Amino acid sequence: MNPGAAALEFHDLIVVENRISFGIPLPHIPVSEGVGVVESVGSKVTRWKKGDRVMIPFISRWEAGRNTPYHDQWRTGFSRPGLLAEYTVQPENTLVRTPGNLSDAAAAPLPVGGLTVWACLVEQADIRAGQTILVQGSGGVSLFALQIAKMFGLKVIATTGSLEKAQRLRDLGADEVINYRELPEWSGEVKRLNGGTGVDVTLDVAGTDTIEQSILSVKQHGFLGLIGLMTGTRLSIDLIPLITNYVRLQACSVGHAQELNDLANAVERNNISPVIDSVFPMEQVQDAFYRFKSGKAFGKVVLTW
Repeated sequence: MNPGAAALEFHDLIVVENRISFGIPLPHIPVSEGVGVVESVGSKVTRWKKGDRVMIPFISRWEAGRNTPYHDQWRTGFSRPGLLAEYTVQPENTLVRTPGNLSDAAAAPLPVGGLTVWACLVEQADIRAGQTILVQGSGGVSLFALQIAKMFGLKVIATTGSLEKAQRLRDLGADEVINYRELPEWSGEVKRLNGGTGVDVTLDVAGTDTIEQSILSVKQHGFLGLIGLMTGTRLSIDLIPLITNYVRLQACSVGHAQELNDLANAVERNNISPVIDSVFPMEQVQDAFYRFKSGKAFGKVVLTW
């Protein structure tokens, strides 16, 4: 198949900068999420034909998930070559159809960013209408969380360090926005905006620097999804708020192909379009990574061929 668009994730930056040693042999083709068009199929392939638009899951096996050992799960851009390529060969049962309402560039962020949020909120947290969620920042994962939460009927409180981004978050449907630069201990403001109690759900996207405030932001029996590590991987936390409030602390990662298929159906039926910050041609891949690394992006940084 011919990859038509790919989106950048934080773990792609970690790989290309070799921040964490994953034991990936060189040379290596990076980038983990994207979409493409089927160019040709094998003689025994029945699910796809030339010209079909498809997404490539990060976890390749259709059935892989919480019951499949880590070492048995193929990961695109890690244990398998990534998507910064002219062509890629994929097994028939790894692919998921691209939602018909999205262009390739708009669909590229679904297989990792979108699916991670879907698996965490829908499969793990079991979100439902009437709940309140705290979304943190304006990266691709957080904006997916905002969009999915609104689709399910949740109240959304968002955080950002930018006045400009605050308005854009409101435009996307955020009910309340907190500037974490003005209020570094923002958990108190979360509770004030939510009638004096914590939120039902939040996704911590930064790790070291935000975990304490995340814990303090959720209510009794609330759900805290660990979903990112932008400020570090080491956590130093006070266990008292966790224990006394019965907080569920859940590590979350990208889902499998069946869940990606569920997400694709939901995106199409609700006509949701992921937020795209910028689109770069493949020849400007370094510029795309620099834009991503800058922290100025609002939404996803995408590469197209």
